[in-house]
Amino acid sequence: MPSASPHVLFVEDDETLAREVVEELTTRGFVVRHEETGQAGLDTAMAEAFDLMIIDRMLPLLDGLSVIEKLRAQNIYVPVLVLSALSAVDDRVSGLKAGGDDYLTKPFAMDELAARLEALMRRPNDTRATRLRVGPLEIDLIDRTVQRDGREIELLPREFRLLEYLMRRPNQVLTRTMLLEDVWNYRFIPQTNLVDVHIGKLRRKIDAAGETPLIHSIRGSGFMLRAAD
Repeated sequence: MPSASPHVLFVEDDETLAREVVEELTTRGFVVRHEETGQAGLDTAMAEAFDLMIIDRMLPLLDGLSVIEKLRAQNIYVPVLVLSALSAVDDRVSGLKAGGDDYLTKPFAMDELAARLEALMRRPNDTRATRLRVGPLEIDLIDRTVQRDGREIELLPREFRLLEYLMRRPNQVLTRTMLLEDVWNYRFIPQTNLVDVHIGKLRRKIDAAGETPLIHSIRGSGFMLRAAD
């Protein structure tokens, strides 16, 4: 997490849950502003700057999705995590289509809430760059080419997307859940070794024999693209 305390706007009408979340996030270094209604949350988000928002879907006066839509209409793109007791795929899709960046179903573990917030903060702010470089590795997003020290690397479309995701977040631990959600667009997490299989194929192409490995497995956590020394 960044050294500066992230400022979070939390909009939730359940007093017990709100108190628990505020206490937990505060102990983790977040600065939390709590509002109880959708209208109050909207007014606060329009008047002040926040690093993140957590908003319940079902709120009095103005529902959470309407709040998000109104913010996006005003070009306010603070990352938003939607909380909801509704877990159906259609409900998650509607939350994301409204402009939410992530969706967490109630009840949830505080560790997962904190992890999702930190993942939102790790997302790159500037996604306009068309040429990325990490150490000896370079990817051209327009020409769809990849090189390592001048060596051309041919990738399948999913491998290319996976590598782009890794290269936009160098030296960061990326969990399997993050990869499934952001690269495969899964909003539910199946029991699968899909990520491991694709990482293995990508690693064999990126890290050729005799080259310093760039893609690393982080035991118990996930994977990392780390520039060679």
